[in-house]
Amino acid sequence: MQPIISVSGLNKAYGDFQALKNIDLEINRGEIFGLLGPNGAGKTTLINIICGIVKKSSGTITVDGFDNAENFRATRSRIGLVPQELPTETFETPYDVCRFSRGLFGKRDNPAHIEKVLRSLSLWDKKDNKIRTLSGGMKRRVLICKALAHEPEVLFLDEPTAGMDVELRQDMWNVVQSLRESGVTVILTTHYIEEAEQLADRVGVINHGEVILVQEKTRLMKEMGKKQLVLHLSDSIAALPSSLDDYHLDLSDDGLELTYHYDTKRDRTGITALLSDLQAVDIRFNDLHTSQSSLEEIFVGLVSKNT
Repeated sequence: MQPIISVSGLNKAYGDFQALKNIDLEINRGEIFGLLGPNGAGKTTLINIICGIVKKSSGTITVDGFDNAENFRATRSRIGLVPQELPTETFETPYDVCRFSRGLFGKRDNPAHIEKVLRSLSLWDKKDNKIRTLSGGMKRRVLICKALAHEPEVLFLDEPTAGMDVELRQDMWNVVQSLRESGVTVILTTHYIEEAEQLADRVGVINHGEVILVQEKTRLMKEMGKKQLVLHLSDSIAALPSSLDDYHLDLSDDGLELTYHYDTKRDRTGITALLSDLQAVDIRFNDLHTSQSSLEEIFVGLVSKNT
């Protein structure tokens, strides 16, 4: 299947500053793609160039098979963009903003679609309120409604839940999932790592203007995530015997907990040998559990290596 967005050899320079460096990226139709990176990494610049808002220095970009420079109208009509900022028309209403946005893209008036979009984001009861009277979270949702008004095939969400409380963020996650189920391709940039972990099918990591990794989320966590085995000891110990040095165990301050780190990619985890060696030195435990690295820990590790 042809990717809905294809980026090849993309560069962007502002004078001597290279904001994007030779980026190659493909985004599949119907997926949720999480774009992660620290502040200043180039996430927003990349999005703005794909959307045709910022001019590229070199490279090619296609959206649904159309070159975004040669066929700007065709590509832009397929894209909905929700920016980080809140440039809403403060004296307009959510309904009027959506209706006007739809008209900008040459779409016929469709009250039923606008109602559907506003209802999906719990804004129908606010459809006639002035936007300036709405909360920050509601204004953010108005931006999403505005971006969906012309029925785009691709939706860019640049920090969509910034400033939202936990409950509203969860509601937004549900909306994103439902958009994907309806066939919309969603590209999500976020500082909330749990957001990408919850939503994304694939994850791309960008740092210093370079895409350093693109991987399926579950495969990334499996291949790069490390696991921890935590043992709760029956009796407190002051120190570990030297015979256990090769395991690089961490002993808690109270001497009641041992933590063993192991790589999930290895054929042997070493757990069986560890338990046997613990028994040999008469260190006993009454409980144990394992945990795997979160996407946040993997992300921090990747960025640290690239710095």
